[in-house]
Amino acid sequence: MVDTVPSKRTLRMRQVVDWSAAFWAGLIAGTIFLLLNVFAVPAIIGGSPAVVLNYFASLIMGDSVLANPDTLTATTAIVAIILNFVLSIPFALLLAVIIHRWGIIVGIILGALFGFGLYIINFFISEQIFPWFFAMDTNWFIVTHVIFGALAGGIYEALEVERFVPDED
Repeated sequence: MVDTVPSKRTLRMRQVVDWSAAFWAGLIAGTIFLLLNVFAVPAIIGGSPAVVLNYFASLIMGDSVLANPDTLTATTAIVAIILNFVLSIPFALLLAVIIHRWGIIVGIILGALFGFGLYIINFFISEQIFPWFFAMDTNWFIVTHVIFGALAGGIYEALEVERFVPDED
C-alpha cells in the first residue's frame, strides 16, 4: 500500500504591468508636459510658444526650423506634437515596468526621479547630437520633466488594475 501525502507546494503569484494604464498615463502626462512647455514656460521666462514647438520639431526636421523661431508652421507644430507623444508614451510604458509593484506614493516619487533622469538624457546627451538644443536648457525644463515623471507614475498607479499571474520560477 502506497501512502500518498498531498503536496504542500505554495503557488507564488507575481503582479503584471497594466499596459492600458501605462498608455493612458503617458498620453495624459505627455499632454500636460506639452502644455506646460508650450504655454507656461514661455509665460514665465518670456518668449513665444512657437519657440518650444520649433525646438521639439528640430529633433526630426533639423535646425533649419529654428531660422525664425517665433514663426510656427502647421507642419512644424504637427511634427512637434507627434514627437512629444511618440516619446512620452514609451517613457511611461518603461516607467510602468519599473513601478508597477508599488503604490501611488512610490509611483509619484520614482516617477519624478525618472523624469529628472529623462532631463539629464535630453539635455546633456542629446546636446551632443543636437548642439542647438543648449538654448532650451533652463531650470524650468528640469521642473517640467520632473512633473512629467511624477504625473506618469501617479496616473499609472491610479489607473492600474492590479492583476496577478502564477510565477513560473
